[in-house]
Amino acid sequence: MLILLLLLKIVDVSGQSKPVLRFSDFRHYVDYFNNMEDENISQAFPNDSAASWMERNIPLFECPQQNFEEMFYYRWWTLRKHIKNTEKGFVFTEFLVQRSYADKYNLISSGLGHHIYESRWLHDKRYMDNNLLVWYRGNDGGAMKKLRFYSSWNIDAIYNRYLVNNDRAFVINLMPDLESDYAAWEQDRRLPSGLFWQYDVRDAMEETISGGRKEKNARPSINSYMYGNAKALACISKMAGLTTKEKLYDLKADTLKQLTEAKLWNRQHSFFEVLKEADTLSQVKEEIGFIPWYFNLPASQYNPAWTSLTDTKTFCAPFGITTADRSHPAFRSHGCCKCEWDGAVWPFATAQTLTALGNLLNNYQQSYIADSSYFHLLQTYVESQYYRGRPYIGEYLDEKTGYWLKGDEERSRYYNHSTFNDLIITGLVGLRPAASNIIEVNPLLPDGTWDWFCLDNILYHEKIVTIIWDRNGAKYKKGKGLSVWVNGKKVASAPSLQRITGRL
Repeated sequence: MLILLLLLKIVDVSGQSKPVLRFSDFRHYVDYFNNMEDENISQAFPNDSAASWMERNIPLFECPQQNFEEMFYYRWWTLRKHIKNTEKGFVFTEFLVQRSYADKYNLISSGLGHHIYESRWLHDKRYMDNNLLVWYRGNDGGAMKKLRFYSSWNIDAIYNRYLVNNDRAFVINLMPDLESDYAAWEQDRRLPSGLFWQYDVRDAMEETISGGRKEKNARPSINSYMYGNAKALACISKMAGLTTKEKLYDLKADTLKQLTEAKLWNRQHSFFEVLKEADTLSQVKEEIGFIPWYFNLPASQYNPAWTSLTDTKTFCAPFGITTADRSHPAFRSHGCCKCEWDGAVWPFATAQTLTALGNLLNNYQQSYIADSSYFHLLQTYVESQYYRGRPYIGEYLDEKTGYWLKGDEERSRYYNHSTFNDLIITGLVGLRPAASNIIEVNPLLPDGTWDWFCLDNILYHEKIVTIIWDRNGAKYKKGKGLSVWVNGKKVASAPSLQRITGRL
């Protein structure tokens, strides 16, 4: 009996071990955010229910650098604002204010891939399940009218969500809808060459140096998206036991890989660039040239492109990664505040580039960019998400001053058009989602930066994962170094920050 009582003190009634972190220790952030501004627009979960919603749904993060920690909770707090309840279920909005070009329920598809990647870590999967079913079946059983209004990597994102929540049945059930989506893109946007074209505005990247709102250019963005979508469909087909379809989508992906490398690579610039209608490259480096690595598309011989990322003359600015080459004559030439993608810093693109960088550092052998660059660029991203001294996420900002160019417009406030917490989880802390029973963690935190951190309450493959870095073991008293715990059991550890694996 005594032994049983002792065990009950260690394990809670749900069968999970006691958490290392408790939401109550971070609730002060929610109180601050709630009191920070007037809540003039509320949807499914108003501010007065934000704390309870977050306690039920989010992983917990603690670190010694306060702005990282604060931004982690701020971005969950803002994501919650965009969950809207409709007669067909929950959906995620991009703007809180109504937009004239939105689909039913104020839905806009441009950031849907970001919504899926970020929300895959929520404990309650109903929110995104509902959202996807509305997008793909909410129009009398068919897709919403504006699902393909913007380029998208939705299929890739849906598969990568499965790598976290392990819900095979949902993805396989949705497969016919995803195949129809891919086929429609092939019909509407594929060139005779096999590449895909897009207007820059329908890439959600209007007023670019390389293109225009009416130019049908082959862009690294949409071609990388379609490659990622094809690879995802191949994986889903394999899950469903459809070998013929698996081979078909792998072939489509391989074709796009070859075409992207052959047609969109500028050898003189060592960079992927827009191929214009006249079959000439745009001759400008733009941030979309990093997107191919978001999907692990390029061969290693194309990795020299990454030398441009940390070059202050090219993309690296005081307040973020610019969307175009800073040295180009047309940089920031389109005038202020009209949604320009000619150089200003967009969180949409920053999130894509950092995801791509995380893939480069994890999946490629390369010597063109230091592992520490991920942390330093992420830190700039954190620092940029403040406006007048308070946490803020909007549309885009000045690369030199950090000033949010639509910061005083209601439409820009809480703009749901990027990821942040997914970058903390998969990049900085380094949990690399996979279909296998092996859990892999590879923190991209430079040695000597922090003495400790903890990411706790991560729902991964239907288990609770905790990742701890404690240099000397004094902070969490669970041993020195890096350790990974699954349902309270240590499954991997190392004395230093390095790649480690264990079994779920």
